[in-house]
Amino acid sequence: MKNLILFFAFTIFILNSMQAQQMFQQFSGTDIGNPKLKGDFKFDKKNQQFTLQGAGYNIWFERDEFYFVSQEVEGDFILSANLKFLGVGVDAHRKMGLMIRSAEDENAIYMDGAVHGDGLTSLQYREKAGGETKEIASELKAPEFVQVERKGNEYIFRLSKEGEPLVEVGRVKLEMPSAVLAGMFISSHNEAVVEKAQFWNVRLEKPATESVDGYQTPSPSRLEILNIETGNREVIYETETHIEAPNWSRNGKFLVYNSGGLLYNFNLKKRVPKLIDTGFATANNNDHGISFDGKALAISSGTAVDGRNVSIIYTVPVKGGTPKRVTEKGPSYWHGWSPDDKWHVYCAERNGNYDVYKIPAEGGEEIRLTTAEGLDDGPEYSPDGKYIYFNSVRSGSMEIWRMKPDGSEQEQVTSDEFQNWFAHPSPDGKWLIMISYLPEVPASSHPHNQRVMLRLMPANGGDIKAVAFLYGGQGTINVPSWSPDSKKVAFMSYTY
Repeated sequence: MKNLILFFAFTIFILNSMQAQQMFQQFSGTDIGNPKLKGDFKFDKKNQQFTLQGAGYNIWFERDEFYFVSQEVEGDFILSANLKFLGVGVDAHRKMGLMIRSAEDENAIYMDGAVHGDGLTSLQYREKAGGETKEIASELKAPEFVQVERKGNEYIFRLSKEGEPLVEVGRVKLEMPSAVLAGMFISSHNEAVVEKAQFWNVRLEKPATESVDGYQTPSPSRLEILNIETGNREVIYETETHIEAPNWSRNGKFLVYNSGGLLYNFNLKKRVPKLIDTGFATANNNDHGISFDGKALAISSGTAVDGRNVSIIYTVPVKGGTPKRVTEKGPSYWHGWSPDDKWHVYCAERNGNYDVYKIPAEGGEEIRLTTAEGLDDGPEYSPDGKYIYFNSVRSGSMEIWRMKPDGSEQEQVTSDEFQNWFAHPSPDGKWLIMISYLPEVPASSHPHNQRVMLRLMPANGGDIKAVAFLYGGQGTINVPSWSPDSKKVAFMSYTY
């Protein structure tokens, strides 16, 4: 019976899967305002990049001329992209950017985040059909990343430059229909010239409504890979099913993630998931990971203990098998192996307080490593075994800390206005990647359905750089997810 249930669960999972290019295939291009020189676009499937070329006198006054690559979207959404002009250009006021538009009419109501050839960047908008275009200029010039959001009848423009957090340029209220056009644009500001621009990391995300609980109504999922050297993100898998927390295998050939209480092996070459047999452990959460020798998989699964159903840590062979219990007490949430595979580190609740513990890999007596009031979570060894990184709320906000493996010399690593969680050291020991929530998110909470950042920090200290802006949170990057060569990171983003 158990095998039959797993078979049906896996079949439903596969039926709900989608092509990784689906989001991009919905975009189509058109000239707005009948410019003399026609535009066009190309989509590079391998790199998931758009190249637009277009002309047009301008996007300004009472009417517009430009080339627009868009799709129809209903309700609230967030549209984001990296962008750059291609070529030297002719007119300093040529424009590229992201736009939300009520219709294809040349005089339609719209808002955009426009980047000019000379670096000038602004929120442009037209409040009524045929009305004058208005503008809110940004102090930042020539951003590398732009984002527009529709939230009810409010339209917001944000941008980022040189890896800094998003800055809001402005927001306006406009009356547009429920279904609008959202996408990328280019205008040459010269009727006799065609200009080019490139857009990548293009993401259209539908946030949850206020009444949606991320646990009760989990979102569809996008499995992504971030190249930290180039900054390019690749969507490798989309599914209507909610999946979480990818681990990268030690041989680099597959990922492991959880969904619906089960674990899956995702083959990176074939790009298909395969169910991992975890025996009686069928209530697995997003705290799991592969041993350094690549042979074992640590899992955290709901288990009856003293009349409660709590998370208990087990190990299984990485290919699947009968779980072997590691922790007797619960709840215990796994987060890391020691580099010699002799220890597990984990977050556990004991007597109402959440702290970091370690335990021998074969089980035994657990050792408490932190004693501060409040939440200590997400412990993970550095690859040389000298430190355990973890996140703690003890300073008043959630920050990254580290300590010696015996719990001594606890020191704070990050200190800023963001809520920083789950610092994962790269295999070469050079970097930490973490997920950062906005300041208004409660310090001890890492919820679903948030605008978050992935940020990169030198392991020896230094400036923190934002390397991805996304809609996610819980499940995005809870566990170790670096590629073995330290060049890429796997993570989850979400959309409704």
